[in-house]
Amino acid sequence: MSLERVDSAPNTRLCQAGRMRRRAAAALGAVLALTAAACSAEVPSTPQPAPLTTVATTPATPPARVTTAPAAAPPAPAVTWQVGAHPLPLRPDGFGEIEPTPPELVNRALPTKDILPPPSGDRYASTTSAVPPGVLARSTWQAACPVKSTDLRYLTMSFWGFDGRAHTGEMLVNAKGAAGITKVFGQLFAAHFPLEEMRVTSPGELTAPPTGDGNSTSAFVCRPARGQTTWSAHAYGLAVDVNPFCNPYTQGRLVLPELASAYLDRGDRRPGMVLAGDATVRAFAAAGWSWGGAWTSPKDRMHFTATGH
Repeated sequence: MSLERVDSAPNTRLCQAGRMRRRAAAALGAVLALTAAACSAEVPSTPQPAPLTTVATTPATPPARVTTAPAAAPPAPAVTWQVGAHPLPLRPDGFGEIEPTPPELVNRALPTKDILPPPSGDRYASTTSAVPPGVLARSTWQAACPVKSTDLRYLTMSFWGFDGRAHTGEMLVNAKGAAGITKVFGQLFAAHFPLEEMRVTSPGELTAPPTGDGNSTSAFVCRPARGQTTWSAHAYGLAVDVNPFCNPYTQGRLVLPELASAYLDRGDRRPGMVLAGDATVRAFAAAGWSWGGAWTSPKDRMHFTATGH
């Protein structure tokens, strides 16, 4: 065996072994690569969180505060005039001082206070009877009056108030005129002529300080004629005053009621006024009663009388 052969054989074997190892390594690498690819396809990799970034923030602006204006208070109710609550300074003749009409009374329309149950429905109703003892006791009648109590009659009659409602009033009149008066007020009711109140006059009203704001429709009052010593037709139950404030009495500078000057302008027609030739004057005339508003002096616009006085 030559030296060349001996030396080359191991080298050849070494080269072959090296090649085999490289093939094995390559094969192993391919297997590993395939395995990794398979794993990668089966199990997705978990995404890495994005790096934290610091962002400057502005505090949230609170919602705008809505301010609601407080609800307007309901208007205060109109002041109602209290009849008889304002005594007037006295004049030398005993009447009150004549003063301008308060604004609340320029167009007078005060509500009616019921003293008797109002009529049922809107139909006129009336009654006529002897004067009950309790009514006579609270009236101005006394033994010195020029009429006997038995010659008076107690009437109840329906009337329309300035409040647009039907009411029941009361009145004392002379028995001679009772039937005619109930008929007159039935006609006023049919015409919707308004009255503020209709009641029996009490003794205290004759001596109370004057307030100049009365407006009660009444008949019998045991008193002298105004400014005189002789009995008034009212003292016999033969006169009726209708809405005195709306139909004032005048003589010279005297105005009664003392606060009723606003109603001297008869061209300014307002509810409750009695005017020449109107339904009220005609109704009383049909019953035989005359109107004081037709007189020259005094001019008694509220006054209707069966005696002419």
